[in-house]
Order: sequence, then structure tokens, then C-alpha cells
Amino acid sequence: MSTPFPFTAVVGMADLRLALLLNAVSPAVGGVLVRGEKGTAKSTAVRALSALLPELAVVPGCRFSCDPAAPDPGCPDGPHEPGAGAARPARVVELPVGASEDRLVGALDIERALSEGVKAFEPGLLADAHRGVLYVDEVNLLHDHLIDVLLDAAAMGASYVEREGVSVRHAARFLLVGTMNPEEGELRPQLLDRFGLTVEVKASREPELRVEVVRRRIAYEDDPAGFAARWAGEESGLRERIAAARALLPEVRLGDTALLQIAATCAAFEVDGMRADIVMARTATALAAWAGRTDVLAEDVRQAALLALPHRRRRNPFDAPGIDEDKLDDTLEEFKGDGDGDGDDDPGPEGGPDGGGGGGIPPQQGPEGSDTPREPASGQDDTPASDAPAGPEPEAPSQPEPRPAGAGAGEQSAVRAAEPFRTKALSVPGLGDGAAGRRSRARTEHGRTTGSRRPRTALTSLHLTATVRAAAPHQRARGRSGPGLVVRKDDLRQATREGREGNLVLFVVDASGSMAARRRMSAVKGAVLSLLLDAYQRRDKVGLITFRGKDAEVALPPTSSVDAAAVRLESLPTGGRTPLAAGLLKAHDVLRVERLRDPARRALLVVVTDGRATGGRGAGGAAGGLDPVALAARAARLHAAEGTASVVVDCESGPVRLGLAGALATSLAGTAITLDELRADSIAGLVRDVQQQDRAGRRDRAGAQDQVRQGQAARRAA
Repeated sequence: MSTPFPFTAVVGMADLRLALLLNAVSPAVGGVLVRGEKGTAKSTAVRALSALLPELAVVPGCRFSCDPAAPDPGCPDGPHEPGAGAARPARVVELPVGASEDRLVGALDIERALSEGVKAFEPGLLADAHRGVLYVDEVNLLHDHLIDVLLDAAAMGASYVEREGVSVRHAARFLLVGTMNPEEGELRPQLLDRFGLTVEVKASREPELRVEVVRRRIAYEDDPAGFAARWAGEESGLRERIAAARALLPEVRLGDTALLQIAATCAAFEVDGMRADIVMARTATALAAWAGRTDVLAEDVRQAALLALPHRRRRNPFDAPGIDEDKLDDTLEEFKGDGDGDGDDDPGPEGGPDGGGGGGIPPQQGPEGSDTPREPASGQDDTPASDAPAGPEPEAPSQPEPRPAGAGAGEQSAVRAAEPFRTKALSVPGLGDGAAGRRSRARTEHGRTTGSRRPRTALTSLHLTATVRAAAPHQRARGRSGPGLVVRKDDLRQATREGREGNLVLFVVDASGSMAARRRMSAVKGAVLSLLLDAYQRRDKVGLITFRGKDAEVALPPTSSVDAAAVRLESLPTGGRTPLAAGLLKAHDVLRVERLRDPARRALLVVVTDGRATGGRGAGGAAGGLDPVALAARAARLHAAEGTASVVVDCESGPVRLGLAGALATSLAGTAITLDELRADSIAGLVRDVQQQDRAGRRDRAGAQDQVRQGQAARRAA
């Protein structure tokens, strides 16, 4: 086993180190989500934590790491009698991005379960991680169903495996740590909430810190054992401090004032649910124990808020995580009470948690470390997570951008997007085999059962009826006697299921002068932003191509980060001629490359234009005399010939419409919808208007009939 990089040798990243140490002191805090750009030593810091965790006593021979002092009564390897156990180091178990559900939770031998009636269970990674650390690198790239299983196990402290009435349960209590690069896509808000703490890391721009990172990394790679030995004293000291904080933790008092500050802070920042309050309380208690105190102070509550709240305040994928520290300070001051100090008079051993989030970490660690050979080393300054660069804010007016060199005189600066709305569901026709998602129909591992087949690899989902039907004709030949069913491997049938897949949604956006006319670009950007939000919810990859002037450009290569696409869209200027053919040809090139990279992921081409073509290749009699419109039609037919599903969002407006977008959709063999038709509530709103008009008409007719009846009654009485 290779020597891990010492935790105390990691340079900087004070918030990350503090969050990991707090979870080591109190696993009830709920784990850590580490967000940051690539090459910032996220993985190195997490792997280094294992050397600081105390050794575990386990039942000898138990595959589920049961505690000999209190063994799990439901352990599949049990029952165990309480007694002495064997000691082993705590584990850091890594969950690969491409892992299957069986690898995560374990697998049952279905053949033995049916034929012998025994629970032959092979433990998964959740069993390996029990009483240790489960590390998920690139957690945002995991399939949704894996994340659901993982976080359910983390919340319940147990893993359940159920297959066709055969059930196995085992304990699964672990420290959950996930790392992610936001550029590759975001986690859903409800999943973000399941991580106790979150920290933002970024590379330092200070040359001295970067030099120290490189120096330590090279020293470690040249002699890992010797480098670790030089830091052994600091590692031992930090390990002892963790043990002391764990021992002190039960004695820490969380007073009424601190509880009121926690509740007031969560209410002030409009955090959904009560999980944030509980996490903040546990984090503040762990901070006090880490500082060697038995009372929770306002500074502990403040630091807990900075770690526990930023990721819980996101309302949509375009919101940047963060917290207003001035508002936080005002809230804490308002609810500080009469008997609570600010902590300045009693900083605790080694200064306690400092303002930079250091939490009293020994100063000899220095500011940041290096990364594994897979992830290049980088540095990290001590900027709080709340100072991370903010994402797009559609509410704020866009600032005019400098006109690019060589731009035409008619170019206009960027305009802000209109308010996004819920869009109609756009999908790719047919049945695919792509990654799990929520857009188009596909054959998936999860969904409704549609049939059965012979398993091509390991059996993952048994179709019981088809298996029994396959085995039934052979029972006499197999010598069956009495109850039961003689099942052979060839009888097993895999259930085929139909669910939904995620697609590659490639946007081709017209940013020419014709789109800027009549101030339509704001509405167009709002529509594309709405489609991006829909792509985020349906777990798609997205790409963005814009065309204007003389050519087209890939504003964003296909990625899972829809917020990155929103940033590019927000700063998009307009103006110039309309090279529609160039935009379609650029899209053809991008899709061709993506088909080679990910053949199973089907594409949906969304062209946002008014259909005009006035420039680019072919203008002025080029390309064999073809005009821009004919060139655009030829480029569109390339997509149609390859079977690319296409939608044209018609942005034409005004009393006179040329119908050019509809003609383009015909060439693409796709469909055309207007901006108004793109709204999911447009049809429903039309129906409501008709119903309201019908009800009003019925009321008017009923009133008129009442008047007639009253008149007739009056005449009869006379």
C-alpha cells in the first residue's frame, strides 16, 4: 500500500481541513462536499484523513466490521457474541463514478436463493465503508439512482438489498465525503442538502504558495516514506488532538442562546427544512470541542453557518452558493443575549477557530498541499467560501461589453435575459440506450418492466415469471421430487425495463442583427435560459453555439454544467449579418465528435432563430452560386440525413411573418414552435381562458333566462 500524503503537509485550504477534522471529531455532522476546480488537492486532503482516524476494534472474520462491544444483531455474518476484537486502521473506501448498484450495496446470488433457499450475499462498498470513510470523487457525475441509494444509507445508517422477496440488511454508518468540479455539472438541491458541510476550494494566485506546493509535491514523489517521516510529529500531534476532542465532545454544552442564534440564522437565510439547524448545532458543538471548550460560543455558531448553509441556499442551478457575512453578523448580534460573549476573551487552546476558518490547526502545516499524480498539484488561498466567484444573476442588468476587434458597426452590447419560465417537454423520438436521465424514452436498469431476455453479463434484475416459465418444462427431466423448483443458470431471465435517458441538447442561437431588432434578444435569452433549466432538471449534457457576423463559434463545448452555459449566454452580444449555414455546419461538426465520444447518448438539436440567412459562407455568389438561404437548407439536410432530432424555436415577430423558421424545420426533418408555444402553460392557459369565457357566457345566458322568466311570471300575474 502506497504511503499517503500527510494531512499536515497540505498547504492552505483551511476551510477544507477544518471541515474534515470536525467530521473526524463528530461523524454526526454528516460529511463534507468539496467543490472546486480541477487540480486543487481535493482528493489528496481526503485520502490523507484516513491516517488521522483512530483504529477500530472489529469482530474477527466479520465482513461488515461489527463492533465487538456492541455487534449488530442483524449482521448477515452474525450473530456475534460481545467480546474482545481485533484492531485495524479505519478505511477510506472509494466509490468509482462508473460503479453499478450491485457494487455499491452488494449482490444476492439469485440462482442459489431460488434453488437452495439461502441468502448468499456478497457485500458491497457500503459494507466496506462501515465505521470508516466513504469517498465519492466526482459525486456530481454519479447516476441519480446511485446517489439516492448512497444518501439513504448515510441517513439511515443501514443498507438494504431486496431482490424478489429475498432481503438482506446490514449496518452502514460512515463518514461521507464527496468532491466535485462545478464546471462538470451541479448536484440537485435536495441532494446538496444531504451533505452536512460544504467548502469551496480554488488554486492560490500567490507565487510563494504555489512554489511551496510544487516543492512539497516533488519531495513527496521522490521519497514518499521519507517525506511522511518528516511530518510524523505533526501527524501524531493532530491525531492526539482529534482523540482529545472526541473525548471532550459529550461534555460540551449547547446553551439556549446558541440554539436561538442557530434557529434565527437558518430562518434569516430562508433555509428549507430543519436539517440545517441540526447540522449547525452539531458542527458548533464539534467546533467547541476542537477548541478545547465545553461551551458553544457565538464564534462557533458563525463558523458553523459558513460551513453548513451556503449550499442549502441555492434555489436553482444558476444560483452561486454563498452566504452574506454581514447579514450573518447582524443576525448573531441581534440574538446574542445578555450572557453570551463574542469569544474574544476565551479563544481556547491554540487560539481556537480563527477568522480564516483555521480552527486552531497547528501553524506548521503551512497553507496548502499537493495532489495525487492523477490530479496536478495546485494552491489555495484562505478566501472564505462566500467569496467565491458568483454565478449568473439574471436579475442584475448586464454591463455593456467592449466591442470585439473587427466587429461591425451595427453590433450591440449584451442584454439581460428575460425571466425564465417552465418549458414544454422536448424529447428525442424512439427508444435509446443512453445515460439515465429524465428526457427521452430509453432502455434502462430502472423503470417499468416491459419484458425479459437472457442476461448478457451478470444478472442484475430478475424477471421471476419468465425464469419460472423457462425452468418449468424441464422439471421432470431434472428429477424434481416434492416441492421446490430446480433452476439452472440457463433458466434465469433478465428483466428489461423502460425509463428515461438524458440527452445531449445542443443549442444553436442566432445572435445576428435581425435578432437584435425589435428588442427580441432579451426574450430569446429568457427562452434559452428556460431550456437550460429544463436540461438541468432532466440531467442532460448541453452545448452552446452562436452565429453572427461572418461565422459561428462554439461558445460552450458539450458539458454537464448548465450554469456555465447560462454564464456564456448572459454575456452574448448581438449584431451583424446572419450566417445560418455556418451555425448549422458547426453544430454538425460538434455532434460528429460527440457521437464518437459517447455513442449511446442521443442528441437533440435546438435552433433558436427567426430563419433568416443573410451572410456567411455562400454570400455574394460563392460556393457554386448558392445564396445563404440555399446553403442553410443544404446544411440542415445534413442533420436530417443523420437522423438528428431537431427543434426550431421560431423567434420571428411582427404582423408580417415570412415563415422561414418553418421552412428550416422542414429541411431539418424536425418541428418548429414559437416562443409562445414553448411555454408549458401556454396550452393550459388557453384552455383556462376558454373555460372562463364559457363559464361567463353560461352565467350571462342564465341571467337572461331568469329575466325572461320573471317577465313572464309578471305578465301572468297581471
